[in-house]
Amino acid sequence: MRGVQIFSGNSHPALAETICERLGASPAPADLGKFANGETSVNIGVSVRNQDVYIVQSGSSKINDSVMELLIMISACKGGSAKSITAVMPYFPYSRQSKKKSHRGAITARMLANLLTIAGVDHVITMDLHASQMQGFFGKPVDNLFAEPFIARWIRMNVSGWKDAVVVSKNAGGTKRVTSLADTLKLNFGIVATDRRRPKVAPIAMSDSMVFFDAVEDETRSSREPQSFELRLQRSQAAAPIPEEEEEEQDESHEGLLRPETPPAARRPSELEVEYTDVRVRDVVTGRLVQGHLVDDDYHPGSDSHSSETTPGAGASGSLNGQAEDNETIPETMMNSMMSSVASLPPDHALGGSFDAGESDDEAQTAGPDHERTITLVGEVRNRPVFLVDDMIDKSGSWIAAAETVVKRGGASKVYCIATHGLFNAESLDQMESCPCIDHIVVTNTFPIEPSMLARSKKLIVIDVSTLLAESIRRHHYGESVSALFQLND
Repeated sequence: MRGVQIFSGNSHPALAETICERLGASPAPADLGKFANGETSVNIGVSVRNQDVYIVQSGSSKINDSVMELLIMISACKGGSAKSITAVMPYFPYSRQSKKKSHRGAITARMLANLLTIAGVDHVITMDLHASQMQGFFGKPVDNLFAEPFIARWIRMNVSGWKDAVVVSKNAGGTKRVTSLADTLKLNFGIVATDRRRPKVAPIAMSDSMVFFDAVEDETRSSREPQSFELRLQRSQAAAPIPEEEEEEQDESHEGLLRPETPPAARRPSELEVEYTDVRVRDVVTGRLVQGHLVDDDYHPGSDSHSSETTPGAGASGSLNGQAEDNETIPETMMNSMMSSVASLPPDHALGGSFDAGESDDEAQTAGPDHERTITLVGEVRNRPVFLVDDMIDKSGSWIAAAETVVKRGGASKVYCIATHGLFNAESLDQMESCPCIDHIVVTNTFPIEPSMLARSKKLIVIDVSTLLAESIRRHHYGESVSALFQLND
């Protein structure tokens, strides 16, 4: 292509070379290095005046160096009078920090978008943003491409019996992505969700000296609100002594006027001890996660880390046995009850109680490894292949927990862990490789993977998406529409 210069950063040179091969071009020369004090050095080795410049720079393990290198390259090309500058970022760095998650948290993805704009970028091409609303952070056009068509094509061509498979989301935040792939493949979908399991609290022994806020509130409310005829009749009859033989008749006559007991339908499922007859309940199974792995229901945690907790449904007896032993333990029990009630409430959010900023991936698991969690599988996966889908694989904890749940509790035949970006932090790939419940790990080449990691892994499969990126560059250069790339049909 004439009038085009394609530069490659140090983050993912193999992907840049593949893109240039598909476009029939060669990477433009650029000298990238570091000074003795660690500062990034960039020297563009070709004229870019009145040229369309494309800089291929994805995220990498050295994320901050990759970002600074990209910003300096954009600034250098801007100073060289380039006609337009497009940043091709298959994996957008800091994409998980696209929401304010605390009162003093930073929206780092928006800050990076502002830095790219100030450096002089005119267009951004990326793939599978962690949050699609990040496109609003830019004042320039953004093309957010999707790897779903390539993943769907790989499934059709390489997975035997894929028509009977189930697409499962390993967290609640990825349901939209999972349902989209399920609609493309015409498959059923499910969800795996984890929650912190809380210990049961013994009921408080009632005494005449205890005063509750509900009673005070009802008394205050009754003095303010107008009373109905039935309520005044009850109060007048309650003031006078009633014979025992008339008391039963009065209770029956005013039974409908009194406040009814909470109906069973409004109670929590744990408070109901009934036998479900709906067959859809069979599609919901639960399990226990201890130290990131699925354990049996009769598992008893060690006394050193779980001695003070009582695991529901496990048959273990904790320090709270459901009865107050003496009056001295009542204040402590009341305090535990109050703390449990407060802890069971949904956590307040910095943005006014909205849960939109909640985490949806592995970094959300802030609880320690010794804390027990409850994992729930919704969907029928017995004797079927399962596609666990998310946008990236960073830590392995949630993937292993979801795989063990669908296999050991759901009865799945095979498990495919599928994601667009394979970050593979620390020993995550080795941990997933050693998990017997995971059969294959499928990612794309948007993020660089070390050759040694590819060599020692037997389950890892990498899908090439350079065709999609090259076609996006070609269409953008010639002024063609890129909307067809969002709806690829294979």
